Amino acid sequence: MNRKKTITNAFKAAFPFTIPILAGFMFLGMAYGIYMNVSGFSFLYPMFMSITIFGGSVEFAAVGWLLSAFNPLNVLFLTLMINARHLFYGLSMLDKYNVDGFKRYYLIFGMCDETFSINCMTDAPDGINKGWFMFFVTLLNHIYWVSGATLGGLFGSIIPFSTEGIEFVMTALFLVIFLEQWLKEENHFSSILGLVISLVCLIIFKGTKFMVPAMILILLFFTILKDSLEKVGEVQ
Repeated sequence: MNRKKTITNAFKAAFPFTIPILAGFMFLGMAYGIYMNVSGFSFLYPMFMSITIFGGSVEFAAVGWLLSAFNPLNVLFLTLMINARHLFYGLSMLDKYNVDGFKRYYLIFGMCDETFSINCMTDAPDGINKGWFMFFVTLLNHIYWVSGATLGGLFGSIIPFSTEGIEFVMTALFLVIFLEQWLKEENHFSSILGLVISLVCLIIFKGTKFMVPAMILILLFFTILKDSLEKVGEVQ
Protein backbone atom coordinates (compact mmCIF):
# COMPACT_ATOMS: atom_id res chain seq x y z
CA MET A 1 0.00 0.00 0.00
CA ASN A 2 1.49 3.37 -1.02
CA ARG A 3 1.94 6.22 1.43
CA LYS A 4 -0.90 8.37 0.08
CA LYS A 5 -3.41 5.52 0.33
CA THR A 6 -2.18 4.66 3.83
CA ILE A 7 -2.78 8.23 4.98
CA THR A 8 -6.17 8.49 3.23
CA ASN A 9 -7.42 5.23 4.73
CA ALA A 10 -6.28 6.30 8.20
CA PHE A 11 -8.17 9.60 7.87
CA LYS A 12 -11.35 7.83 6.75
CA ALA A 13 -11.06 5.38 9.64
CA ALA A 14 -10.42 8.08 12.26
CA PHE A 15 -13.10 10.58 11.27
CA PRO A 16 -16.19 8.62 12.45
CA PHE A 17 -14.69 8.25 15.93
CA THR A 18 -14.36 12.04 16.23
CA ILE A 19 -17.89 12.99 15.14
CA PRO A 20 -19.24 13.09 18.73
CA ILE A 21 -16.36 15.40 19.65
CA LEU A 22 -17.18 17.70 16.71
CA ALA A 23 -20.47 18.90 18.19
CA GLY A 24 -19.11 19.42 21.68
CA PHE A 25 -15.90 21.17 20.62
CA MET A 26 -17.64 23.46 18.14
CA PHE A 27 -20.18 24.57 20.75
CA LEU A 28 -17.73 24.98 23.62
CA GLY A 29 -15.10 26.49 21.32
CA MET A 30 -17.59 29.08 20.09
CA ALA A 31 -18.52 29.89 23.67
CA TYR A 32 -14.83 30.48 24.38
CA GLY A 33 -14.43 32.65 21.28
CA ILE A 34 -17.50 34.72 22.20
CA TYR A 35 -16.20 35.08 25.76
CA MET A 36 -12.91 36.41 24.40
CA ASN A 37 -14.79 38.76 22.08
CA VAL A 38 -17.00 40.28 24.78
CA SER A 39 -13.91 40.59 27.00
CA GLY A 40 -12.40 42.93 24.40
CA PHE A 41 -10.06 40.65 22.45
CA SER A 42 -9.75 40.29 18.68
CA PHE A 43 -10.64 36.93 17.12
CA LEU A 44 -6.90 36.44 16.59
CA TYR A 45 -6.48 35.79 20.33
CA PRO A 46 -8.83 32.79 20.60
CA MET A 47 -7.63 31.50 17.22
CA PHE A 48 -3.92 31.48 18.05
CA MET A 49 -4.45 30.48 21.69
CA SER A 50 -6.52 27.48 20.63
CA ILE A 51 -3.85 26.52 18.08
CA THR A 52 -0.91 26.79 20.47
CA ILE A 53 -2.38 26.05 23.93
CA PHE A 54 -5.14 23.59 22.98
CA GLY A 55 -6.33 23.27 26.56
CA GLY A 56 -9.92 24.39 27.00
CA SER A 57 -9.83 24.85 30.76
CA VAL A 58 -6.60 26.85 30.62
CA GLU A 59 -7.82 28.95 27.69
CA PHE A 60 -10.96 29.98 29.56
CA ALA A 61 -8.91 30.76 32.66
CA ALA A 62 -6.41 32.72 30.55
CA VAL A 63 -9.05 35.36 29.78
CA GLY A 64 -8.98 36.47 33.41
CA TRP A 65 -5.20 36.23 33.52
CA LEU A 66 -4.87 38.51 30.48
CA LEU A 67 -7.15 41.08 32.10
CA SER A 68 -5.40 41.03 35.48
CA ALA A 69 -1.98 42.14 36.70
CA PHE A 70 0.97 40.36 35.06
CA ASN A 71 1.95 37.41 37.24
CA PRO A 72 3.74 34.74 35.16
CA LEU A 73 4.65 32.47 38.09
CA ASN A 74 1.04 32.31 39.24
CA VAL A 75 -0.09 31.56 35.67
CA LEU A 76 2.56 28.86 35.30
CA PHE A 77 1.57 27.17 38.55
CA LEU A 78 -2.18 27.31 37.85
CA THR A 79 -1.65 25.96 34.34
CA LEU A 80 0.35 23.03 35.69
CA MET A 81 -2.28 22.30 38.33
CA ILE A 82 -5.23 22.54 35.93
CA ASN A 83 -3.60 20.17 33.44
CA ALA A 84 -1.76 17.95 35.92
CA ARG A 85 -3.93 15.00 34.89
CA HIS A 86 -2.17 15.03 31.51
CA LEU A 87 0.99 13.82 33.24
CA PHE A 88 -0.80 10.58 34.05
CA TYR A 89 -2.36 10.43 30.57
CA GLY A 90 1.10 10.72 29.06
CA LEU A 91 2.61 8.00 31.22
CA SER A 92 -0.16 5.59 30.27
CA MET A 93 0.37 6.28 26.55
CA LEU A 94 4.17 5.85 26.42
CA ASP A 95 4.00 2.58 24.55
CA LYS A 96 1.05 3.46 22.32
CA TYR A 97 2.54 6.77 21.22
CA ASN A 98 5.85 5.15 20.31
CA VAL A 99 5.38 5.81 16.59
CA ASP A 100 7.80 7.03 13.95
CA GLY A 101 8.45 10.57 12.79
CA PHE A 102 6.82 13.87 13.64
CA LYS A 103 3.52 12.14 14.51
CA ARG A 104 4.83 11.21 17.96
CA TYR A 105 5.49 14.84 18.88
CA TYR A 106 2.13 16.06 17.61
CA LEU A 107 0.34 13.26 19.48
CA ILE A 108 2.04 14.42 22.70
CA PHE A 109 1.16 18.07 22.07
CA GLY A 110 -2.42 17.43 20.97
CA MET A 111 -3.53 15.04 23.70
CA CYS A 112 -6.67 16.33 25.42
CA ASP A 113 -9.25 14.41 27.47
CA GLU A 114 -11.39 13.45 24.48
CA THR A 115 -8.46 12.50 22.25
CA PHE A 116 -6.93 10.45 25.04
CA SER A 117 -10.21 8.57 25.49
CA ILE A 118 -10.39 7.62 21.80
CA ASN A 119 -6.73 6.76 21.31
CA CYS A 120 -6.52 4.87 24.59
CA MET A 121 -9.68 2.81 24.22
CA THR A 122 -9.77 2.32 20.43
CA ASP A 123 -7.41 0.21 18.37
CA ALA A 124 -6.85 1.12 14.73
CA PRO A 125 -9.06 -1.04 12.46
CA ASP A 126 -7.44 -3.93 10.62
CA GLY A 127 -5.23 -2.76 7.81
CA ILE A 128 -5.04 0.83 9.11
CA ASN A 129 -1.72 2.32 10.17
CA LYS A 130 -1.84 2.87 13.94
CA GLY A 131 0.30 5.99 13.96
CA TRP A 132 -1.65 7.78 11.25
CA PHE A 133 -4.98 6.73 12.79
CA MET A 134 -4.10 8.31 16.16
CA PHE A 135 -2.61 11.32 14.38
CA PHE A 136 -5.86 12.06 12.55
CA VAL A 137 -7.97 11.55 15.68
CA THR A 138 -5.78 14.16 17.36
CA LEU A 139 -5.67 16.52 14.37
CA LEU A 140 -9.42 16.44 13.74
CA ASN A 141 -10.24 17.19 17.37
CA HIS A 142 -7.73 20.03 17.31
CA ILE A 143 -9.32 21.45 14.14
CA TYR A 144 -12.79 21.30 15.69
CA TRP A 145 -11.65 23.28 18.72
CA VAL A 146 -9.74 25.89 16.70
CA SER A 147 -12.67 26.29 14.29
CA GLY A 148 -15.18 26.81 17.09
CA ALA A 149 -12.97 29.30 18.94
CA THR A 150 -12.23 31.28 15.76
CA LEU A 151 -15.89 31.42 14.69
CA GLY A 152 -16.92 32.54 18.16
CA GLY A 153 -14.26 35.25 18.12
CA LEU A 154 -15.31 36.42 14.65
CA PHE A 155 -19.06 36.49 15.10
CA GLY A 156 -19.37 37.13 18.84
CA SER A 157 -19.90 40.85 18.30
CA ILE A 158 -22.82 40.39 15.88
CA ILE A 159 -24.72 37.72 17.79
CA PRO A 160 -28.26 39.10 18.29
CA PHE A 161 -28.80 37.78 21.81
CA SER A 162 -27.24 38.95 25.05
CA THR A 163 -23.94 37.32 25.97
CA GLU A 164 -24.16 38.42 29.59
CA GLY A 165 -23.07 35.61 31.89
CA ILE A 166 -21.24 33.62 29.19
CA GLU A 167 -18.16 33.61 31.44
CA PHE A 168 -20.07 31.04 33.51
CA VAL A 169 -19.22 28.50 30.78
CA MET A 170 -15.83 27.93 32.42
CA THR A 171 -17.46 27.30 35.80
CA ALA A 172 -19.95 24.96 34.15
CA LEU A 173 -17.11 23.10 32.42
CA PHE A 174 -15.34 22.38 35.69
CA LEU A 175 -18.66 21.48 37.34
CA VAL A 176 -19.45 18.92 34.63
CA ILE A 177 -15.96 17.41 34.95
CA PHE A 178 -16.43 17.17 38.72
CA LEU A 179 -19.89 15.59 38.44
CA GLU A 180 -18.67 13.09 35.84
CA GLN A 181 -15.87 12.04 38.19
CA TRP A 182 -18.31 11.88 41.12
CA LEU A 183 -20.58 9.47 39.22
CA LYS A 184 -17.63 7.20 38.42
CA GLU A 185 -16.41 6.98 42.02
CA GLU A 186 -17.43 4.20 44.34
CA ASN A 187 -16.16 6.16 47.33
CA HIS A 188 -16.47 9.97 47.38
CA PHE A 189 -13.86 10.67 50.05
CA SER A 190 -11.39 12.32 47.65
CA SER A 191 -14.03 14.57 46.10
CA ILE A 192 -15.38 15.65 49.46
CA LEU A 193 -11.85 16.28 50.74
CA GLY A 194 -11.15 18.54 47.76
CA LEU A 195 -14.37 20.48 48.36
CA VAL A 196 -13.66 20.92 52.07
CA ILE A 197 -10.08 22.13 51.47
CA SER A 198 -11.28 24.59 48.80
CA LEU A 199 -14.02 25.92 51.08
CA VAL A 200 -11.64 26.40 54.02
CA CYS A 201 -9.13 28.23 51.79
CA LEU A 202 -11.92 30.41 50.37
CA ILE A 203 -12.95 31.43 53.89
CA ILE A 204 -9.36 32.15 54.94
CA PHE A 205 -7.91 33.79 51.82
CA LYS A 206 -11.07 35.34 50.30
CA GLY A 207 -11.78 36.12 46.65
CA THR A 208 -9.64 34.52 43.95
CA LYS A 209 -6.57 34.29 46.19
CA PHE A 210 -7.75 30.97 47.58
CA MET A 211 -6.99 28.96 44.42
CA VAL A 212 -3.21 28.55 44.74
CA PRO A 213 -3.15 27.57 48.46
CA ALA A 214 -6.15 25.27 47.88
CA MET A 215 -4.38 23.46 45.02
CA ILE A 216 -1.17 23.15 47.03
CA LEU A 217 -3.04 21.66 49.99
CA ILE A 218 -5.06 19.30 47.78
CA LEU A 219 -1.86 18.05 46.12
CA LEU A 220 -0.19 17.66 49.52
CA PHE A 221 -3.12 15.78 51.06
CA PHE A 222 -3.50 13.42 48.11
CA THR A 223 0.23 12.70 48.09
CA ILE A 224 0.14 11.85 51.79
CA LEU A 225 -3.07 9.81 51.54
CA LYS A 226 -2.24 8.08 48.24
CA ASP A 227 -1.71 4.63 49.78
CA SER A 228 -4.92 4.83 51.78
CA LEU A 229 -6.93 5.94 48.75
CA GLU A 230 -5.49 3.13 46.63
CA LYS A 231 -6.77 0.61 49.17
CA VAL A 232 -10.34 1.80 48.69
CA GLY A 233 -9.92 1.96 44.90
CA GLU A 234 -10.00 5.72 44.43
CA VAL A 235 -6.55 6.13 42.96
CA GLN A 236 -5.42 3.74 40.27
